[in-house]
Amino acid sequence: MNSRNGLIFALLSAATFGVSGPFAKSLIESGWSPGGAVFARVAGGALVMMVIAVATQWPRLRQVSTHTRTVLLYGVFAISGVQLCFFNAVQHLSVGVALLLEYLAPIIVIGWVWITKGARPSVQTLLGAAVALIGAAVVIDVFGSAEISAVGVAWGLAAAACLAVYFVISERADGDLHPVVLAASGLTVSAVVIGALGLVGVLPLQFSASNAVVADHSANVWLPVVVLVLVSTVIAYLTGIAAITLLGPTIGSLVALTEVLCAVVAAWILVGESVTALQAVGGAAIIAGLVLARLGQVAPKQIPADPMTNVMAEE
Repeated sequence: MNSRNGLIFALLSAATFGVSGPFAKSLIESGWSPGGAVFARVAGGALVMMVIAVATQWPRLRQVSTHTRTVLLYGVFAISGVQLCFFNAVQHLSVGVALLLEYLAPIIVIGWVWITKGARPSVQTLLGAAVALIGAAVVIDVFGSAEISAVGVAWGLAAAACLAVYFVISERADGDLHPVVLAASGLTVSAVVIGALGLVGVLPLQFSASNAVVADHSANVWLPVVVLVLVSTVIAYLTGIAAITLLGPTIGSLVALTEVLCAVVAAWILVGESVTALQAVGGAAIIAGLVLARLGQVAPKQIPADPMTNVMAEE
């Protein structure tokens, strides 16, 4: 029963995280800057998540003072860095391509640990990771009609680098910081960082009251903002936390890879990116890769989850 509920939560979390790209793209195309879209998401998410944290985890809020380093890493790298780079990437690439590049972060971590520590992953883990990434490449049509921009690719790889840096630095982080407290405090740090960069003129924070185009329909600009805050942030975090609790970090993080497929479907519905039969085959390859990678996991060491992408790195 717990496994079934955990799987439901994991898939729901992947789906809700997956719609963030298309809705952010609708804001950007209506006149918002990527920085403005990120600020709206993290500031709104911080407000709601902090209310939830105060209401449900009040005694644990003091943990922030003893885990300052982890909270700062979450806010600066896993949230601010990843989202700024990802939202800039979707200006130049399809949502799926940008997300695939970001999902290279766990592969970067595996390679880094292998090179620096000699911790070679199992053959099944490597094979599973390769199959999953190849499947994701097919899903997003990277070898076909997908638009490839060098600038967009650079932003996408920067997003992966930010996420990988967070994973590597957080390898030795304590695991007793409650995830709801971590998400709320990390979002707060991110909102402060993005807001400060905007105030000093380093990061353009541009907003627009113009309607956004969602699923070929003109919609009030508040629609994508509310979806980004409540669906792709609050609901995505809470269901992701529940999934990890019920499934454990290994299975939960592997199921989270279905976010790529969810993002492609969402982009098809919301911004008109088509899905082909070949992409369906790619989706099947992703599932096969997840199974292979899971079979190759032996006593993985947990690294804290990234709340914005639902990715977890494991050594």
